[in-house]
Amino acid sequence: MSKSAMVRARIEPELKKHTEEIFEQLGLSVTQAITLFYKQVEVNNGLPFNIVIPTSETLKTFEATDADKGLVVCKDADDMFKHLGI
Repeated sequence: MSKSAMVRARIEPELKKHTEEIFEQLGLSVTQAITLFYKQVEVNNGLPFNIVIPTSETLKTFEATDADKGLVVCKDADDMFKHLGI
């Protein structure tokens, strides 16, 4: 199929720069990345990831962890399982 349709969008310059650096690391051009996204939307018949609005409890947790409150730091996976009682 001929690739003749164009997509134009305005985005923040820093977002564009950072994202294109990631695409480069992945060996993708911007065109390939956009095509990949479009194909995934087509395959999933919607966005290929969940979009949710955080609950008030989730927002409170984000605020607390951003302030380093209520964090449990574990040395390794075994220590984490011990804290979880598993």
